[in-house]
Amino acid sequence: MRPALAAIVLLLPLGGCTSDEPVDLPVYPELDVHSQALGCWTLQSESGALSTDGGVTFASTGTPLFFQPADLGAVLLYDPDGGYVVDADGSLARTTTLESDATLFEADYVSGAIWDLETSQQAAERYQLRNRRTGALLGASASPVTADADAAALWFEPATGCAQHPELSLDATGTPARTTWEDGDLYGFVDMHMHMFTNFGFGGGLFHGRPFHPLGVEHALPACTVSHGEEGRQDFFGFAYDHGAEAGGFGALIPDMLAGELSEPNHGTDGYPTFSEWPNARSRSTHTAIYYRWLERAWLGGLRLVMQHATSDYVICSLSVAEGWSPSLYDCEDMTAVDREIEAVYELERYIDARSGGPGQGWFRVVTSPAEARAVIAEGKLAVALGIETSNLFDCHLTPRPGGPTCDEAFVDSQLDTYYDKGVRALFPVHKYDNRFSPGDGSDGFIEAGNFFNSGHYTNKIEDCPTDFPRGYDDNAITFSGLLEPRDEYLSPPAEDLTDFPYDPIDTMLPYAATFLGDSIEGDFCQNASLTGVGEHLVEQILERGMLLEVDHLPTFSYLQAYEMLEAADYPALGTHGRDNNGRLFALGGLSQGSFRRCHDPDEPRTTLAPYQARLASMVAAGMHPSLGFAFDFNGFAGARGPRFGEGGCSAPQENPVTYPFLSFDGAVTFTAPTAGERVFDFNTEGLMHVGLIPELIQDLRNDGATEEDLEPLFRSAEGYIRLWEKAEARAEALRDR
Repeated sequence: MRPALAAIVLLLPLGGCTSDEPVDLPVYPELDVHSQALGCWTLQSESGALSTDGGVTFASTGTPLFFQPADLGAVLLYDPDGGYVVDADGSLARTTTLESDATLFEADYVSGAIWDLETSQQAAERYQLRNRRTGALLGASASPVTADADAAALWFEPATGCAQHPELSLDATGTPARTTWEDGDLYGFVDMHMHMFTNFGFGGGLFHGRPFHPLGVEHALPACTVSHGEEGRQDFFGFAYDHGAEAGGFGALIPDMLAGELSEPNHGTDGYPTFSEWPNARSRSTHTAIYYRWLERAWLGGLRLVMQHATSDYVICSLSVAEGWSPSLYDCEDMTAVDREIEAVYELERYIDARSGGPGQGWFRVVTSPAEARAVIAEGKLAVALGIETSNLFDCHLTPRPGGPTCDEAFVDSQLDTYYDKGVRALFPVHKYDNRFSPGDGSDGFIEAGNFFNSGHYTNKIEDCPTDFPRGYDDNAITFSGLLEPRDEYLSPPAEDLTDFPYDPIDTMLPYAATFLGDSIEGDFCQNASLTGVGEHLVEQILERGMLLEVDHLPTFSYLQAYEMLEAADYPALGTHGRDNNGRLFALGGLSQGSFRRCHDPDEPRTTLAPYQARLASMVAAGMHPSLGFAFDFNGFAGARGPRFGEGGCSAPQENPVTYPFLSFDGAVTFTAPTAGERVFDFNTEGLMHVGLIPELIQDLRNDGATEEDLEPLFRSAEGYIRLWEKAEARAEALRDR
């Protein structure tokens, strides 16, 4: 602890002072409140040492307490027998069980186990502890007090005998060593499309598990019974998404929906420490595949840049919450979820900083410009940029909601300014459903039904569609023939009044039940509209701000219109779901995702690289930097890469499984078999179950003969993404100066 400078003391008159004369308390220099995290200490005071033996008291012998970080400058006091020191709303207590927002589903709940470290107001170089839930201080008599003058002045003595707070292992050792290539390019790969905090989407209850929790892994990754019910029987959306086709589709679920639960067990619900059925990015889509330790493992394997998209779905949330299938923390409006997810990314940055020594010390850094991203990656850290992918962007529903905004140009400008200030730099104008800016992407299946209940408009598709470019999500059949009623005017009043849907979904749906039991229609359909006037304005303003336009969820005519605007402005775009518009994306300096074949050909090594190399060749032919990254869409209901061996594996015999230990691409990190509590993951027979197994995927490519030269463009892809971002900012400046 560094020496105090000088206390500021009020000089008293020669005759002394009277009781009503003000006296200033000493003001001491701020002490370090970060280096104690993850340490083992006893809390010492003039009254003795803090003990949790038989209650929380000051005694002659103190209990060694592990300082588990909860936030910057805040800790949990964890004793050797698994107990916490808590302010139980007026008295100090020891408890082995903590409640949280995750267990109680109270959005604003703050645990009484979180203590903020502060500089003592009583003595230089000593501390005081303030409870984050109650605001009370740890008093000199081992009870909560409200006045600084009554707080215990504490110092911390190093101790032994602490218990480590529960946490997942990293299953990797070493420190990333390489930050640039010999020519100055940044080293590392990008994941251009990730959803870290989907748990805060859909009202906060449908999607289970989160990347971190201030109270630790037991609250971040608990059993999902609280979200999905016993045996996962209330996880309707997860069941429909993962098993809908084989279970008979949407119509077959109607009896179960009326009953309020699935008629058969859906999935095992246990989380930490057993994890019998999740995480599983392949077939447990309503469970997180991103925990910060798994993300850290990916970073150790070379991940250096992430585009984190906030997401939600108003219709799915409304149905699940109103019918009681899912608990909720928030309302179902898309932007409520977006705001909370953005906030959570900054909270994760603080949490990792708290575990790393203080502000700015962590490996996870939120960035808002390509210059910031370059600086972060040059330090060997992970740069995280923010985006939004949701259907009702800015709550601009196609059919305005009662009390909703007026989505005119002025409102769009104000929203862009607001979210730019929050750090958002990438936007999808539309996602699955029609909104005020554009028709939705035109997906069929339950999305087709959801689009109806989102707006009260019938399916607006036609077959007179362009055929001279690779189509997107609206190039499909009509699932529900009874919903197909194309209209001439996209912004016409809704055909049906469905304003009660958010409050009484099933009863609102029942009059249309026959519609959803009808036949499908095969054909080459597309959405019968393009960008609206305010949608064009949105795209123009995204470009003028130097933000990144995500185009892949635009339906056919909106997609073509957006390209006309992009090409007129010479502005790069992102196609992170795989579309490149016959190379027009690359001609603008834009990026799409790279992919690799899953199965090895024992007779012809390196064939896994073929699709990646083909796309890379198209980019280079367009004059682009030779770099191509990933866009896994973790936590985005997009599935994940399967295994080569075992059930669900390749039909041809496979050789060269991933074995342990293996080294990272830069040779600086050693990876061992990945675990989560008692669970051991097997990439060979299970596939890409969570984000932490990306190093295994890369090693699997190397096992197929991929050379350093083959993989170099992947490990230059963070550089390539930043070059796109730099061009966007440069073009935005030129557009503003027109």
